[in-house]
Amino acid sequence: SDHMENICGYLMKYTNLVTGWQYRYFVLNNDAGLLEYFVNEQSRHLKPRGTLQLAGAVISPSDEDSHTFTVNAASGEQYKLRATDAKERQHWVSRLQICTQHHTEAIGKNNPPLKSRSFSLASQGSANSPGVQRRPSQNAVSFFNVGHHRLPTGKRVPIMQPDHLVDVREMMSQAEGQQRDLIRSIECLPASGHLTSLDQDLLMLKATSMATMNCLNDCFHILQLQHASQQKGSLPAGTTISWLEPKISLANHFKNGAAQNFPAEINKPASVREEQSIAEPCQLTREPEEINPDEEMEDICDDKEDDLGAVEEQRSVILHLLSQLKLGMDLTRVVLPTFILEKRSLLEMYADFMSHPDLFIAITNGSSPEERMIRFVEYYLTSFHEGRKGAIAKKPYNPIIGETFHCSWRMPKSNVAIDAGTNPSAHSPSEQVTLPKDPDGQAEPDYYTVKFVAEQVSHHPPVSGFYAECVERNMCVNAHVWTKSKFLGMSIGVTMVGEGVLHLLEHGEEYTFSLPCAYARSILTVPWVELGGKVNINCAKTGYSASINFHTKPFYGGKLHRVTGEVKQNMTNTVVCRVQGEWNSVLEFTYSNGETKYVDLTKLSVTRKRVRPLEKQGPFESRRLWQHVTESLRDGDIDKATEHKRALEERQRNEERLRAETETPWCTKYFLKDGDGWVYHKPLWKTVSAAQTQQTDSN
Repeated sequence: SDHMENICGYLMKYTNLVTGWQYRYFVLNNDAGLLEYFVNEQSRHLKPRGTLQLAGAVISPSDEDSHTFTVNAASGEQYKLRATDAKERQHWVSRLQICTQHHTEAIGKNNPPLKSRSFSLASQGSANSPGVQRRPSQNAVSFFNVGHHRLPTGKRVPIMQPDHLVDVREMMSQAEGQQRDLIRSIECLPASGHLTSLDQDLLMLKATSMATMNCLNDCFHILQLQHASQQKGSLPAGTTISWLEPKISLANHFKNGAAQNFPAEINKPASVREEQSIAEPCQLTREPEEINPDEEMEDICDDKEDDLGAVEEQRSVILHLLSQLKLGMDLTRVVLPTFILEKRSLLEMYADFMSHPDLFIAITNGSSPEERMIRFVEYYLTSFHEGRKGAIAKKPYNPIIGETFHCSWRMPKSNVAIDAGTNPSAHSPSEQVTLPKDPDGQAEPDYYTVKFVAEQVSHHPPVSGFYAECVERNMCVNAHVWTKSKFLGMSIGVTMVGEGVLHLLEHGEEYTFSLPCAYARSILTVPWVELGGKVNINCAKTGYSASINFHTKPFYGGKLHRVTGEVKQNMTNTVVCRVQGEWNSVLEFTYSNGETKYVDLTKLSVTRKRVRPLEKQGPFESRRLWQHVTESLRDGDIDKATEHKRALEERQRNEERLRAETETPWCTKYFLKDGDGWVYHKPLWKTVSAAQTQQTDSN
């Protein structure tokens, strides 16, 4: 083929943080399926400085710019390369991809398919036994000699009775042990040679064996439900059977051949036993708790996620994980490795979107519907920057059902007036806020308080509800979000399904809004976050709306994190404001009168949230619930963090199974189901309405 040509030339190669980028002379050898490089063209006749096997490799143009691309070999080795321009990059990428495909397909033709092999672990023992030290002459057939277990001739399988579930559980435990031995045996294989741990058929065997065990666990769960229904009668109408999360954590399997220990209960740390022994949430108090803001203290935690160490060290783990996933696969039930986690819960991440309470409070100070809509758009666009901790894309903890998070912010009223660009004394009497006095007759403090509460109201699907209010300014926001994540190849996409409503009670206005999608890009190198999609903000009473587009970076050229939008009056279809810029850098607002305003997000002051100390938090408040996982991550002890995380997840599964067996519905603490959404149990609009009614009755 004309495309199967041997090409050569200079490319820049990234070596390390110290050396950086260096020019090297690269040669693509199509016949051998090799990518080689030399110090320069003159040394081409010498031994190559480096060589990559292209069979099974992944060639990935980088999202960072139009010149960079990576070559990820099946062995786990990676070259990060940079061409002189986009055209040259495309030339190299296309030729490398053609060569890679050719040699990968050739290997597939030369090796028998999985179904024709006879795999069995019966005689191999554990991964640490001498039997796994494979000689080079051994092949897959002789190494994995696993056959199907057969019943003795003439014996029939007895009909399974409900009281045999204990026997089934024991059989499944044995199968799980064999499956773990299989994974260990595969991962103990060398990274290169005739049969490697990255063999495509063996990776498929790992994936299918794990999927089989997950399916068996789900089926066993159904048998338990049927057993419970036979004891109580029949299942009531409308009862649904919930599928469980995978019984086998992916994090357990991708330890690069290291044998995973499963210690007995007595050997577990006290903190793990405590996590597993916390009572069923519904047995704890599920009555809403009034949090006193005076008990909260300014947050001193500053966990920036800029550490690349764990990601670099666990690259092979990521490659193994990706080998199990398919394009478009829902990741909701996939247990991801612990080292990619942020040191905070998703519920706390939602709170960090409120890190500019001055801009939030200033919305209601707008003198006209137009100005209030523009201020809301300004607040909305500035909220995402602080919601991300650092430049590295990491995943917050998945909240467990019943988990809550509380915090508040205090904002001096003078700061809000200055930021609002208005003089408080210039408000009309109807806009003036009368400061109530406390029982001692003293005026309220000279700061506004914004309270925040979030709760995980559903596990399948994972739905979070959150609510924030500023009583002094008669404003609040209520939202519910269902996070749906999918595997997209070289990135992961998260869709934020749900809706939020901002209530400005002083003006009788409601602003409905949605959230953009989020993407974790370059997950094989240095992962980073990108927002994408179109969101809308509407106020039905005033007729003003905003349309905002978060632009993902195009394949060639273009800027990162770009956002554009416009605010218009729907009745006249008149655009009153346009906005453009980057959601994590500088935003430019252009008004209908020709004026322009710039907002530099990197220079905006961030107000630290206030949280209660751990000792005053309830057992299901985020920071106390995840404290041992967070401490282990801070100490860099990934195995210990994984153990604590697994204990929490296992407890959640046990509680879910118990509720299903006893037909006990889950009871939320702060949020109530309202149609397709969730609403805070005591929203400000109800409180104000009740107070106005009481005042009218007294008059």
